[in-house]
Amino acid sequence: MNENGLEQELAQLQSVYDMLTEFLVQYSFQLVGATLIFLLGLWVAGKVSNLVIKQFEKHQIDITLSNFVSNLARIIVLVIFGVIALGKLGISITPMVAAIGAASLGAGLALQGMLSNYAAGITIIVTRPFVIGNTIEVKGVSGVVKDIHLGLTLLTNEEGEVISIPNKHIVGEILHNSFEYKLITTTFNVSYNSDINQVITLATKILNSNDAVNQQRPPQIGINGFNSVGLEVGMRYWVPTQSYFQHKYQINLDLMKALQQAGITIPCPIKEIHIEK
Repeated sequence: MNENGLEQELAQLQSVYDMLTEFLVQYSFQLVGATLIFLLGLWVAGKVSNLVIKQFEKHQIDITLSNFVSNLARIIVLVIFGVIALGKLGISITPMVAAIGAASLGAGLALQGMLSNYAAGITIIVTRPFVIGNTIEVKGVSGVVKDIHLGLTLLTNEEGEVISIPNKHIVGEILHNSFEYKLITTTFNVSYNSDINQVITLATKILNSNDAVNQQRPPQIGINGFNSVGLEVGMRYWVPTQSYFQHKYQINLDLMKALQQAGITIPCPIKEIHIEK
C-alpha cells in the first residue's frame, strides 16, 4: 500500500470518528433521556399490570379477563412512554403512524381469518359465555375449557386429548355450557311384572351413595316410556366431566348387580318366527 492510499484511509477513519464524536456530543443527553424514559415506562407498565391483576383478584373476577386487561394496560403504558421517548430524540411519529396504518390495512386484508379469530377471542373474554374449567359443547365437540387465547380456545377431555377450536367457530354458534359437570342419561327396561317403586328406590340409592354424583342438581329417575319389551326406566344425573365414562360405567355395573340381587327381570327382546309350508 502506498503512502497516498494510507493517508486516504486515515482520513476516512478520522471523518467517521469526528462524525461519531459530534453525534454523541450533540445527542448523548437525548439518548440517555430517552433510555431512562423507556426504562421508567417498563417499570410503570409492570406496576400498572400488577395493580390491575390485584384488583381483579380482589373482586374475584375471572382470571382470563384479568390477564387480558392487565396485558392490554401494559401495552398501552409502553406505547405512551415509547412515544415520549421518541419525542425526546426529536423523532416525529406522524410518518410512522401513517406507515403503520398502511401496513395494517394490507395485513388485515391478507389475514382476515386470523383477525376474525382474534375479534371472536376478545368477544369471548369480554362477554364470558364460559370460563376456564367449564364444560362446553359447540359444533358437536365437547370438553373442559383448559385455556382461552385470543385466537383459539383449548379443550381437554377424559382421554387427555387437547382440542383446539378457532374462536370464530364458537362466537355465533349454539353453545352448551354445563360448567364442571356433564349430564348422563341412561335408560333400561324391566318387566311389566316388576315393582316399579322398588326399581326406582334401588336406582336412587345407588346414585345417592356415589360421591361423584352432583347432589346439588338432584338425579331424576322415573318411567321413561312403555314398549313391547317392558317398562323403560330413565335416569338423569350429573358427574364431573373429567371422569364422565368412569362413573357412568361404574354406576351401570352397580345398577345391574342390584337389580339381579333383587330378582328384578331385565327382559330381552323376543322375536317369533312362523314357518309356513
